[in-house]
Amino acid sequence: MRCDRIWRNARLATLAPDRPGLGEVEHGLVAARDGRIVFAGPQADAPDLEARETVDCDGRWITPGLIDCHTHLVHGGDRAREFELRLAGASYEEIARAGGGIVSTMRATRAASEAELVAAALPRLDALIAEGATTVEVKSGYGLALDHELKQLRAARALAGARDVDIVPTFLGAHALPPEFAGNADGYIDLVCEAMIPAVAEQGLAGAVDAFCEGIGFSLDQTRRVFEAAKRHGLKVKLHAEQLSNLHGAALAAEFGGLSADHLEHLDEAGVAAMKAADTTAVLLPGAYYFVREIVLPPIAALRAAGVRMALATDCNPGTSPLTSLLLTMNMAATLFRMTVDECLAGVTREAAHALGRQDEIGTLEAGKRCDLAIWNIERPAELVYRMGFNPLHARVWRGK
Repeated sequence: MRCDRIWRNARLATLAPDRPGLGEVEHGLVAARDGRIVFAGPQADAPDLEARETVDCDGRWITPGLIDCHTHLVHGGDRAREFELRLAGASYEEIARAGGGIVSTMRATRAASEAELVAAALPRLDALIAEGATTVEVKSGYGLALDHELKQLRAARALAGARDVDIVPTFLGAHALPPEFAGNADGYIDLVCEAMIPAVAEQGLAGAVDAFCEGIGFSLDQTRRVFEAAKRHGLKVKLHAEQLSNLHGAALAAEFGGLSADHLEHLDEAGVAAMKAADTTAVLLPGAYYFVREIVLPPIAALRAAGVRMALATDCNPGTSPLTSLLLTMNMAATLFRMTVDECLAGVTREAAHALGRQDEIGTLEAGKRCDLAIWNIERPAELVYRMGFNPLHARVWRGK
């Protein structure tokens, strides 16, 4: 078999679902042709291969490229001053009344050009790439007006032209209520459903629609309207759900065949059951949990017992999770949520791929998948979860290169 490149003398964590645990392979080999894996497994089982280039990994570990399946990477400004105010005792409500919070980021995002948004996002993206990320989801949601939401999504797509990485844009128009619609949430949802979603679909700027279903966000009925509009325009759905209270948003996402429900600190048993029945992935965000000093843990044991897929993501955003490290995200998930090493690594690879609807393309080392690899200077996979502030990445491979 002819191929472009072979990585030999490696240890593999394939994450393949038909293998136990992490799908570990000693004395492993990965071969790629035209950007896709043609073989991943024991060297002894490999077919006869002819390659233009062979890389000796010298016993290093290879995992699938990491996937950050929930970020707000594109935005204007930052909220460091608000962080200082909270440390000094100001409440979130006090800061919001003074013009802070999401409205502050909205103003900075509206004031920025598309090129300025791209330039501001690139350092955040580069931090993820430096730790082995090969696919990153990016939400809108800080424009909160048609032109500015579209601008955010175009900026997200432009990131893929600036770096060797796959960007998955998501439309999050129903993120917060802009000041011009104060007291008229239903009117703003009309705009989201009747103008924004059709424009996003027509211009092909996103493959999925998200919303913030919460007491300080949008109601269950308003979220249902957003999902119905998304469905009419052929877009998939996902949801910020059960972060601060239980509005049964996760069950609504499952009802619409949602790719994921995210946060989930207040998820109940009925929500767990609905997510399992719909194969809706639970995306857990320990960075936000840590940063806002949350005290209610997501129901990890119930999700685990039900067999609900659990993904992990940074939730990189300026207000509640200014985090650009999937390695630290895994450590937080293990330490704060008591997730296992296997669950953490699957959470930023195989299960994150499911959360994006990309499980047929990425997330595992299997023939036919894209050849997105992270090669690590480690002795065992647990090191990727155990260490804090240390990056053992040796090399990153995107689409076989």
